[in-house]
Parts: sequence; structure tokens; C-alpha cells
Amino acid sequence: MADDGGLARFQKRMRAVPEAARRAVVPALEKSAEEIADVMRATVPVDDGDLKDSIKVTGPGLSTPPYSQPGGSMVVPELTAAVTAGNADVRYAHLVEYGHGGGLHGSAVPPHPFFWPSFRLGRKRALNRIKRAVGKAIREAK
Repeated sequence: MADDGGLARFQKRMRAVPEAARRAVVPALEKSAEEIADVMRATVPVDDGDLKDSIKVTGPGLSTPPYSQPGGSMVVPELTAAVTAGNADVRYAHLVEYGHGGGLHGSAVPPHPFFWPSFRLGRKRALNRIKRAVGKAIREAK
């Protein structure tokens, strides 16, 4: 057999990268989503209760709770994790996050942001973890 200068080995390694990266990214996604959800639970403006209990992490291929924020019920795409607040019984997560005017007879309720600040706080760490997992998978692909 003729020497191809390592081309066959390189091509085999490149074919292995996508599957290895997919496998490696799932634990990093799940851990990062759980960390962000923990920050949300810690910063929600109540010590306990339905809103705090409604903060959930949903993995790939699963459905988020109905009426959850942001976006309501959806099937989470592959290689994605979703953190949501709210469900069929807790439909007011967005009112806590953004506040509301109170209507004709009610008083205005100021916003108490907990969802997006927690996401922004954990996003850089999550991205770095995912990049490290993919990079490690690429280096280890044979």
C-alpha cells in the first residue's frame, strides 16, 4: 500500500469529530443549564413557592412545560438545553420579570428581573465549558 502522508488517518479523524463533539457537548450543556437554573432559583424574588419550583431545565428532544417563559411549550432541539420559568399553574413569570401596570383598579407592580440577569451571568461560563468540551473531543478523536 502506498504511503499517503497520513491523509487516510487525517480523514478518519475528521469523520470522527462531529460525533465525538456531539457526545462531548451534551454533559457540558446539561451542567451549564443546571448552573444557570440554580442562579435563577437563588435570585427569584421569593424564598420559596410555585415560581421558584417552576424553574426547570429541559434537555434535547423533550418538551418544555406549557405556558413557560420564554416562549411557552416547545420541543428542545438537538444539542440544546432550555431553562424555563413557569408552567400551567404558574403563568406569571413574565409579570414578575418585567412588572406590570396594574390595570384600571390595581396598583403598578415594579419589575423584579431574575430570569435574564441569571442567563447573562452564566452565559460566558457555559459557552467556555461547551467550547472546552468540543475542543477536547476534537483533540481526542482518533
